[in-house]
Amino acid sequence: MSEAYRAAVADQHAAGGRATPITATGLVRPGDRDDQVPAIARQLAAEGYLLDPVAGQPQATAAPNLYTDAVADAVRSLQRDYGLAEDGVLGPRTFEVLNLGPADRARAIAVALERLRWLARNPPGTRIDVNIAAAHLSYYRNGVLVDSRKVIVGKPGRETPLLSSPIYRLVANPTWTIPKSIENSELAHVGADYLASHNMVRRGGYIVQQPGPDNALGLVKFDMVNDQAIYLHDTSAPGLFERSQRHLSHGCVRVEDALGFAQLLAEDEGVADRWQAASASGAQTFVPLPVRIPVRLLYQNAFVDETGRVTVRTDPYDWNGPVARALGFDDGAHTRTQADAIDIGP
Repeated sequence: MSEAYRAAVADQHAAGGRATPITATGLVRPGDRDDQVPAIARQLAAEGYLLDPVAGQPQATAAPNLYTDAVADAVRSLQRDYGLAEDGVLGPRTFEVLNLGPADRARAIAVALERLRWLARNPPGTRIDVNIAAAHLSYYRNGVLVDSRKVIVGKPGRETPLLSSPIYRLVANPTWTIPKSIENSELAHVGADYLASHNMVRRGGYIVQQPGPDNALGLVKFDMVNDQAIYLHDTSAPGLFERSQRHLSHGCVRVEDALGFAQLLAEDEGVADRWQAASASGAQTFVPLPVRIPVRLLYQNAFVDETGRVTVRTDPYDWNGPVARALGFDDGAHTRTQADAIDIGP
């Protein structure tokens, strides 16, 4: 990423400072006309997205204010790089990314390099890395990336913390003991009918959701050793993985196709038969792992992706500011994610 940082600094000097912000005017779809299209096209060209593959020159729009397919294709490439839905629609989050200039990119990469400097130079060869900023999981086995998938992490105000904590067992068909913080807020006014309809009972002073496909933890929990009650788990709302912005939980990490991931870990750890029997039982069952698998919860909104390219995403928790200022950067753009009230799940 050092080369990417130097390139971003060079782009910053060439640009001569921060450009005039592009103002969002509502949703703009391909075929629409909007006064912001020329500015959008110029920004896409400056970022290298709007190029003619033959002539190598920025494409010109057929009509200045027409949002053409060519510009929409460039927007889709931008959206893909920043982890947004690749729909070509210009909305608030895409405008937010369009307003990130070379200075913001250099700042993000510098912070990412500093965060990398804090990590152990030789991490465990077998481990799970969760990039909270990108809402993405990577599973390494003996130093080789063998699996990656989307995750859902904590929303602003309920941020997933930075920590290192191993998975020590799989829990099939887990129950969920609802934290008092959720019971006293989202569930403060629910009655017996609500509890019954959600397969919940009161037990020992807590509300407990019984095992089943509608359980907020889904059908598997990956128990971890830490004092913050943070763990990986399945979900009863898999449709949320289709969102580009997946900072939605109360702090724990929901894993896409968690049952498939549990099967993969069980096979790698030699407990596949025990796991399958536990899963099929329908009852909460614990399957210890012979060797604990380290998990690192990291925050990198600039990183090298699986194709070897440096990718910069927004800063969903607005955590980069203090690090950037300590490195001598100005405050920069703020791209903190808005918290959505989606469900009560952890």
